[in-house]
Amino acid sequence: MKRFARTSAVFAMMFAAPALGQDTGPAPATLIANVRIFDGVDAALIENASVLVEGAHIAAVSTDEIEAEGATIIDGGGRVLMPGIIGCHEHVMMQLPISTLLNSDERYIAAVATATAETYLMSGWTSIRDAAGNTFGLKKAIDQGFVVGPRIYPSGPMITQTSGHSDHRTFQKPLTAATHGVPTTGLEYFDLALADGVPEVLKAVREAMRMGATQIKIAVGGGTGSYADPLDVVQYRDDEIRAAVDAASDYNTYVMAHVYNDKGAQRAMNAGVRSIEHGNLLSEETVRMMKDKDVWWCPQVITYTEIPKGYTDDQADKHRQAYDGIDSAFKAAKTIGYEKIGFGTDIITDPALIARMNDEFTLRTNWFSNLEILRQATSRNGEILGLSHRYSPGRIGVIEEGALADILLVDGNPLEDLSILTDPEANLDLIMKNGVIYKNALTR
Repeated sequence: MKRFARTSAVFAMMFAAPALGQDTGPAPATLIANVRIFDGVDAALIENASVLVEGAHIAAVSTDEIEAEGATIIDGGGRVLMPGIIGCHEHVMMQLPISTLLNSDERYIAAVATATAETYLMSGWTSIRDAAGNTFGLKKAIDQGFVVGPRIYPSGPMITQTSGHSDHRTFQKPLTAATHGVPTTGLEYFDLALADGVPEVLKAVREAMRMGATQIKIAVGGGTGSYADPLDVVQYRDDEIRAAVDAASDYNTYVMAHVYNDKGAQRAMNAGVRSIEHGNLLSEETVRMMKDKDVWWCPQVITYTEIPKGYTDDQADKHRQAYDGIDSAFKAAKTIGYEKIGFGTDIITDPALIARMNDEFTLRTNWFSNLEILRQATSRNGEILGLSHRYSPGRIGVIEEGALADILLVDGNPLEDLSILTDPEANLDLIMKNGVIYKNALTR
């Protein structure tokens, strides 16, 4: 009943807003006063400050009094105001037990995804880069106000070679003219895509762009959840990767690459990939190459802390191998001063773990300071999202004039205690996305 009441209130606020595309004149304003601001970048909080929001953007940030006639005024009571959390590697369409996911129709999967999307937003995640999955319809429903959720940057299907990380066929027949139509649920629903050779890669990328992808995801190395590829294998030839990069570039965007090992990551970067996903087994040499080439890295911790249910012994062994590699990879980044590191979870087929997604904050404290982690989850990830010129609603991940009004009010100071963020229901007193308030515990 509590969740229903919260959801009903959120929908009431959303549908009270102007309809999509409706011109109703100046947007209502909100003044959030008496706050301490973490702007997404600086170590020092801006004390005794106020933030004025007009429409979807931040109109002013000041320690002086802001004149805002007619604005709704919220007294922050000295709470910390910070940018909304951004996730750079999420799977919002795939939060069902694996056996259910593989044996459900599209409408059921989409209905469950709406609840997952709400969980993200109510945990403080105002934007996510979806790293594989047909989220095009969900994104549209969220943008139009029919579903509560974060702003989605969809990759569409993860594109892979035959026998690669997206090829989840087990006992199915080989792909022939007779079986090429619907060999697996993931391929049928365009959550995944198989493409071999330059022409097929070009077609897969262009199809994802037609559907609305904001960036492209390819697999260039083995994965823990797939059957046919150890973590040390390399996938896709140079010309195939370059074909994906060139096709994405033609659409003013970029390619992100799933890979754990050095050889695959180096091949991807040499072909123009801009974002390395996972990278648990990377050496200092490869991390230095990422730094030199100005390439982003989106690693995760939480997804490797548990063996997913249903994994075979081989998959579990690969998962443990990936977990064991995190420490040395992060230490290599610290050694050379590499900081282009994003923040994400890669949680998949695990609804219980999704409910604990904010634990990623505290898990990273083994390697990074609170400030570094908060930057990763806000301004750093905002820069990653900004690589996609195809979908550029505005500056994101920072509290500054002109930036998108994605705002959290935190009861406590996460710069001093990141565990505050692991209990969003208790400690996130205000959640705003695009200037719309989805939670306000300060007004009863």
